[in-house]
Amino acid sequence: MATKAKSAEKAEKPATATAKAESKAVKAPKSNELRTYGTGRRKDAVARVWLTRGTGKITVNGKDLTQYFARPVLRMIINQPFAVLNRVGNFDVNCTVVGGGLSGQAGAVRLGISRALNLYDTEFHKPLRSGAFLTRDARVVERKKYGRRKARRSFQFSKR
Repeated sequence: MATKAKSAEKAEKPATATAKAESKAVKAPKSNELRTYGTGRRKDAVARVWLTRGTGKITVNGKDLTQYFARPVLRMIINQPFAVLNRVGNFDVNCTVVGGGLSGQAGAVRLGISRALNLYDTEFHKPLRSGAFLTRDARVVERKKYGRRKARRSFQFSKR
């Protein structure tokens, strides 16, 4: 009788294992009809980006885009994903950025916007991928080594 119970338990285990695998495979979508979320990283900066349909207003850490990113080059970097998709002024962007400098933060916001657009509509994937907007730029500052002034710069050599 004990062997029958063990064989019944073995028969039940694969069924529950497949049910668990199916439940793990189905993830909750990060996109709904109201907002789409994307995370972007560049150097030491991390940006959390929420995208909604709207008039093209971009808010960074509670400030307007032109106030937070004063340099036009940084604003251009942020608007690149919209320009590639011909969707400038169609989405409102609300994001929070921490860490790094302004250049790294602009790159992080761009990656976050690209990822959010990719989740918003799958037709956006091909132009964003071909423009390399979905690729995380992994370059970071090289660490300083001992016995040197900087990462690679050596102290001045004196012959005499």
